[in-house]
Amino acid sequence: MSASPAAVPLPTKTSLETLGDFYVRPLGKGFLLTNDWGYYLHLGPDELRRFVEGRLSEGQPLWRELKSKGFLRKHLDLKDLASKFASHNSYLWRGPNLHIVVVTLRCNLKCVYCHSSVVGEKRREFDMTQKTARRVVDFIFESPNPDLTIEFQGGEPLLNWEVVRFIARYSRKKAQEQRRNLKLALVSNFTLLDEDKLKELSDLGVAMCTSFDGPPAVHDHNRIYLGGNGHASVAHWIERILSLGLPTGALMTTTRRSLSHPRAIVDEYSRLGLREIFLRPLHYLGFARRSWETIGYRDEEFIAFYREAVDYILELNLRGARFKESTASLLLRKILLHQDPGYVDLRSPCGATLGQVSYDYDGQIYTCDEGRMLAAEGDRMFRVGDVAKDGYNEIVDHPTTKACCVASTMESQPLCQTCVYKPYCGICPVLNQATQNSIWGRMPTNSYCYIFMHVFDYLFEKLKDPECEKVFRTWIGAEDAPTAPGCVGKI
Repeated sequence: MSASPAAVPLPTKTSLETLGDFYVRPLGKGFLLTNDWGYYLHLGPDELRRFVEGRLSEGQPLWRELKSKGFLRKHLDLKDLASKFASHNSYLWRGPNLHIVVVTLRCNLKCVYCHSSVVGEKRREFDMTQKTARRVVDFIFESPNPDLTIEFQGGEPLLNWEVVRFIARYSRKKAQEQRRNLKLALVSNFTLLDEDKLKELSDLGVAMCTSFDGPPAVHDHNRIYLGGNGHASVAHWIERILSLGLPTGALMTTTRRSLSHPRAIVDEYSRLGLREIFLRPLHYLGFARRSWETIGYRDEEFIAFYREAVDYILELNLRGARFKESTASLLLRKILLHQDPGYVDLRSPCGATLGQVSYDYDGQIYTCDEGRMLAAEGDRMFRVGDVAKDGYNEIVDHPTTKACCVASTMESQPLCQTCVYKPYCGICPVLNQATQNSIWGRMPTNSYCYIFMHVFDYLFEKLKDPECEKVFRTWIGAEDAPTAPGCVGKI
């Protein structure tokens, strides 16, 4: 949120002719300024006062920095600023890139936080058929976006291996015919993986991603595998895939059990050879909603966990390690590079239908995977079509798509429109609906807002330290290895 008037050193006068548009927030001992071009600046109290009063002399270092970053009304480099704004918002003109295909609702795990409301592994009526799979792929290729990502989700996708294989082959064929850039990603628990499947997935160019919550005491508590040792199984396949030089990644979900083990979780990822961790908060969806009293926590507890974990990761980097945190990396691409990192949950408007589409096992189409998860609990308000009878134009023109666009546009939110983090943030109508019974949400008591507000605070505090900024820049540098697309598209 922007700073309250009492928190800002009140100027004796305001130079409206000098000031460009900007947002401000107290941070540490000074103030953070941002603008719609995506530039930011840290100012001390006296610097802010002199800037607001127009008392900076031309040629001073601070004046030159304010000028170069678009904070001075009379000295706007509109060509540069327009290019930065276009880069930030380039996704608005492309159509959906991320297509999440739920090939089955069956699963062989009983995760305490499962967001997908899965069914038992014998319930084959919840498998996608090949006929529906063909329609899904044909629908995906109606998107005008030249770059497409198909992400296999579940349940456990490998329980419907034949359909995974069919979609991978069929979509590769269509991509070649249409000269599209296609990425394929499998999000799996790896318990059903074998050498034959691994080779075929590799041959088809399918990046692999799994859920991994850290050391055995945490992972096996969160992700219950009745068929054997869950931690040992996933650890084996992570190491095996990495040994072959194949792209893979892991998703970590934070439960109450996780909170007291931030360093041990990071160490376990590093021990297996992973070089990135996605520290994700628990969401109030699926089984997690029903067991919240047992596995949930307060937002401030997650922020304390996040800060300690990333502090430790920074410490490891300063000692020479190569390891990064995914949420920070995604946000830093926006902050430091003026790039859209493809993080569809944190856009304005959000990725609902415009950036991602989710396809259930029966061919029902949803604005996003969270919308599909909510439908599994009986609330189907985010359903926008059916691959058997609807086309791309119908889902884009659907009233729910339009409502999500309006509700997730920052300028439509009374508090978001003046927030210092507006240039980098976004709103999730599904999580608003799940937690506050409104797609608009109420930001002063919104968990999603609270968490990202404090993650941004943390990152901008660290950016004031040149050594931390240097580390952050290595996390988003061109020399970094590509990450499995299934591990960055979603929260």
